[in-house]
Amino acid sequence: MKRIYSILFLLIFYAIGAHGQYNIIPKPKQMIYGAGELKGGRLVHFRIMDNGFEQEVSFLKDALEKRNFTVDEKAADKPARVRDFVIVFKKDNTEKKPEAYQIKVNEDGLTIASHDASGMFRGVVTALQLLPNKFRHDFKMPYCTIKDEPVFGWRGLMLDVSRHFFSVEDVKRFIDRMALYKFNVFHWHLTDDEGWRIEIKAYPQLTSKGAWRVARTGKFGTRPAPKSEEPTPYGGFYTQEEIKEVVDYAKSRHITVVPEIDVPGHSMALLAAFPELCTKKEAKMVSCGFKFAEWYGNGTFKMLVENMLNPSDPRVYEVLDTIFGEVAELFPGEYIHAGGDECDHSYWKEDANCNLFMQQNGLKDVEALQAYFMSRVNKIIQSKGKKMIGWDEILYGGLAEGAAVMSWRGNKGGIEAAAKGHKVVMSPTTNAYLDYTQGDPGLEFPIYASLSLKKCFDFEVVPPGVDSTLVMGGQGNLWTEHIPVLSHAFYMTYPRALALSENLWSSRTTKDWNDFTTRLEFHFNRFENDDLPICKALYDPFLEVKRVGENYFFTATTELPEGVVHYTTDNTFPHSSSPIATTEKIAIPEGEVIVRAAVFKNNEQLGRTLSLTREALLRRAK
Repeated sequence: MKRIYSILFLLIFYAIGAHGQYNIIPKPKQMIYGAGELKGGRLVHFRIMDNGFEQEVSFLKDALEKRNFTVDEKAADKPARVRDFVIVFKKDNTEKKPEAYQIKVNEDGLTIASHDASGMFRGVVTALQLLPNKFRHDFKMPYCTIKDEPVFGWRGLMLDVSRHFFSVEDVKRFIDRMALYKFNVFHWHLTDDEGWRIEIKAYPQLTSKGAWRVARTGKFGTRPAPKSEEPTPYGGFYTQEEIKEVVDYAKSRHITVVPEIDVPGHSMALLAAFPELCTKKEAKMVSCGFKFAEWYGNGTFKMLVENMLNPSDPRVYEVLDTIFGEVAELFPGEYIHAGGDECDHSYWKEDANCNLFMQQNGLKDVEALQAYFMSRVNKIIQSKGKKMIGWDEILYGGLAEGAAVMSWRGNKGGIEAAAKGHKVVMSPTTNAYLDYTQGDPGLEFPIYASLSLKKCFDFEVVPPGVDSTLVMGGQGNLWTEHIPVLSHAFYMTYPRALALSENLWSSRTTKDWNDFTTRLEFHFNRFENDDLPICKALYDPFLEVKRVGENYFFTATTELPEGVVHYTTDNTFPHSSSPIATTEKIAIPEGEVIVRAAVFKNNEQLGRTLSLTREALLRRAK
């Protein structure tokens, strides 16, 4: 009897993948392991059972060849008895939901099945996670069956190319990584105070003047302002042919590009070309990151330089009609993003023409004036056959008919818009702003806010009480004030974007932080193998300081479920034998002391050592 139980145990253990399990992100809807393994080698045979998936087959072929595999595409009529490693592509008429797919790994090979090309592509990128990142030797794949489909139709990442210009090749590489993790919307922030990045043929001055600025280094917001007649060598823009190239490239990966032309605020680059379109009609220079606003910490601010279009000037709408006309021709997607955020109304309040315009049009205040402006822009965009989406400030004074809202100042804007029957995309700073500091500020570059990986993972896309049918999905935003190069863009985006992809693709009923971090460690290796930066703050400690009377205490924590924080206060370095930081407060000694902390797992240090002097610690005290 004992022997029978032992055999049963071994069979069950084998069935759940005793010889290795897959670490897929985002987590599939359903994944069942079988009893057995598929053997693979360098040579991969493709067996294409149905037409309509040529682009997806080609994508997989290119990806595998980059991984040092050899692909044979002419295996359609090979007999089943041939046990070479085979990938089968077939149409699935049983599941017709958008982007749904099935994968089977068994004795017949790896089969990807879907009703449509988008689903086939999602299956292909899942298959790439099942296969070795680089062929080095023969391998084994546990038998499994995957049935998968997304929860949300809008799974986006935004890249700001205004604050720093990124080349076409940079943008393509950014899109490539998005595709591997099933994002399907690339929000391209093309215009802002720091640069106009899209060629508008009717107005060449937009790029000849608005795409270039003076060269500056140093922290954004503290740089010296441009001087009159100073050269403007820094910047760049995309020609319309390059725009089409990026749009087609994204489309081949089943990603829709949503362009953003940010108005009426954030328009200094536009005003550099058209200074007459602001209230003061003063000459403007493209911002180089100098201080041009006072922020008061309660959500209010005052622009020190006018960066707003004049909503009372009919010429503004003529120019925007031309701009959005050319933009609509370049981007085949459903939406154009029109910005609408962070508008300082004080310049409008002080302008006689704006006040007369409000009086003549029955507009009670400047918020109503902004609503009038956005309504006009909405009609312009609709006249081009598109729909408008904007940041949640477009709710001011009433939301334009048919417009969608991207909620960034928390969930409030999305909740309000959905209550009025408008579609929303949730993108709150609290969970989705990827430029925020992602680790302890003693180890990462500190900016005005922080966002840890765990907080990204905890993102609830549909707020309680909101009609889920109106929530199109969510999005992570990468603003690039402090991100000048692509390598740092990857470092800031990942792994937090992986947590967002799991929230947007996978069912919330399967969310499991411990399980996610286990799978994530596998993807750290994949990024390293591809020579792409990825932040490993998950392996670092977080340190908080509190003052109690005249005494100071610290707590050191980690987000890694199996991690243990060891610390020292005696100017030595942490070791697995050093004291363990628990939830209890630890006294900070007097004197010239450096507190050090590091995360360990199985007595091995994983991440960086956080080192802070007593003076630095006391500055953190709450």
